[in-house]
Amino acid sequence: MTATRGTSVDIPTEDGTADAYLTHPDDHSPHPAVLLYMDAFGLRPSLKKMADRLAGHGYTVLVPNVFYRHGRAPVVELPDFIDTDARPELFQKVMPLIRSVTPERAERDADAYLRRLADCPQAVDGPVGVTGYCMGARLALRTAGTHPERVAAVAGFHGGQLATDKPDSPHLAADRITAEAYFGHADHDHSLPPQQIERLEKALTDAGVRHRCEVYPGAPHGYTQEDTSSYHAEAAERHWRELLALFDRAL
Repeated sequence: MTATRGTSVDIPTEDGTADAYLTHPDDHSPHPAVLLYMDAFGLRPSLKKMADRLAGHGYTVLVPNVFYRHGRAPVVELPDFIDTDARPELFQKVMPLIRSVTPERAERDADAYLRRLADCPQAVDGPVGVTGYCMGARLALRTAGTHPERVAAVAGFHGGQLATDKPDSPHLAADRITAEAYFGHADHDHSLPPQQIERLEKALTDAGVRHRCEVYPGAPHGYTQEDTSSYHAEAAERHWRELLALFDRAL
């Protein structure tokens, strides 16, 4: 992989300033841009490591702190390793933050993030890829639907609540998506039960979106996050293969 250079950046939004991590190949050349949406535990060293790995394959990657309205990252103090015992207390703290990222706020923020990439000298002037993890998969899906002219590839991994029966469910953006899509679902994920998987698949199919939705056998919710007890090495590597193949095709 190519050597990378990462730095902290600030992004002006309609509601304030979002702190973010920007990383790209250290070769003084522009590269295809990727917007990477964090999981519920937020912008932290392990997520920056994932962004660096993606950048090492030839992409300029932006990882915003989507909880910026509540402070700069880390908004919630995290242990170096998030084990099962730590989760209940952490989720009591992060759930209000997750709920604060309403669909309307998410769409406004996506405008700002994509503008930052458009103005970034390390990013080429061309289509953008979007990927997201956990709650970030919802944000990725919404961004692809609200910015079809910019987003050429969208991916989501162990996403939750992607296709609910609510009027603002993320899957309802499918008829506006022009990107190629890939979703790698966690096995037996209580946040994305089979009926939601089927509803998402149907929405994408009915909308004519080029896509694949796959369930990773034995992979728990959060399987890509190596600083948590949910990490599943085999599933995480499968995620990397699929994500890189998608971006290589579409960007």
